[in-house]
Parts: sequence; structure tokens; C-alpha cells
Amino acid sequence: MMTKNPLIHTLESRIEATRQEMIKIGLTKGLQHPETIKLSQRLDLCLNKYNRLKSH
Repeated sequence: MMTKNPLIHTLESRIEATRQEMIKIGLTKGLQHPETIKLSQRLDLCLNKYNRLKSH
């Protein structure tokens, strides 16, 4: 059995937390609110890192 890379595990947790926060802010403040956009950009960065790690 292969153990999961701790960085991948951390990124998965961060991705889920950021996604949940972005949804909450998007629903309360709107999708065009700067805070929602900032969270979306942060989520994109995390997903890009995650995908790079998973592809190697």
C-alpha cells in the first residue's frame, strides 16, 4: 500500500476549505465581490499545484 504524499494531503484539505469559503462568500456577497474573486484565484493556484504534483 502506497502512503499519500503529505503535501498532496495538505493541498487537498486547503482546496476543500478554500472551495467551501468561496461558496459561502459568493452566496452572501455575490460572485463579483473582490473577496470571492480572491478566493477563486487562491483556489486556482492550489488546484494548479495539486495537478502538477499528481502528474509527477
